[in-house]
Amino acid sequence: MSASKGKKTQQRSAIADVVAREYTIHLHKRLHGTTFKNRAPKAIKEIRKFAEQQMGTSDVRLDPQLNKKVWEAGIKGVPYRLRVRVSRKRNDEEGAKEKLYSYVQAVNVQNPKGLLTTTVDE
Repeated sequence: MSASKGKKTQQRSAIADVVAREYTIHLHKRLHGTTFKNRAPKAIKEIRKFAEQQMGTSDVRLDPQLNKKVWEAGIKGVPYRLRVRVSRKRNDEEGAKEKLYSYVQAVNVQNPKGLLTTTVDE
């Protein structure tokens, strides 16, 4: 018998789910052992996967500046660590499958090493 049987589950509001956080993604460990010619494309996929996991949304959109930041040193010169701001936003498009989507932006910091996750007021 399941624990939720006989109980009504309360629906959560999408407005309360809108949040923005800053994370440091350790790309070096996520790309370990990857062929040089696949490093930057795999880094983008790993950032997408990270945002999907942290925010719980399957719709993840990346900022063009983030893409430039990953690719600035070429296909095999991906930065070891990357500071990103992941924002969970409401999807106002008509006929959208998901109520929420995640938007990932690069944050300029001198050294992302050792920085903790912080919640950002937008």
